[in-house]
Amino acid sequence: MLPYITVLLLCQLAGEVAVRLSGLPLPGPVVGMVLLFLGLVVRGRVPDGLEQTTRGIFANFPLLFVPASVGVMVHFKVIAAEALPIAAGVLVSTVATLVVSGRLMQFLM
Repeated sequence: MLPYITVLLLCQLAGEVAVRLSGLPLPGPVVGMVLLFLGLVVRGRVPDGLEQTTRGIFANFPLLFVPASVGVMVHFKVIAAEALPIAAGVLVSTVATLVVSGRLMQFLM
């Protein structure tokens, strides 16, 4: 399991380095995920150990939301005071995402 976690972290590191060197406006982990995908395409299959490792990570995925939930509870008064701007931002970004996704789908079809 440890070698495959290392592979995942090295792909993330490679993505971070690629973003920093190229100046791309993308998150490094996203570029790292693309690099991992390309490596798996070249290999032709997902190694069993990598599949088991990722299943283990996904099984514990809800634990990653605990810190965010605690942060919301700790800063609940601040969030409540700024509820209207937060709600407006969420609404506008959701509508923008739907419009852009729909237009992109129309363009691609």
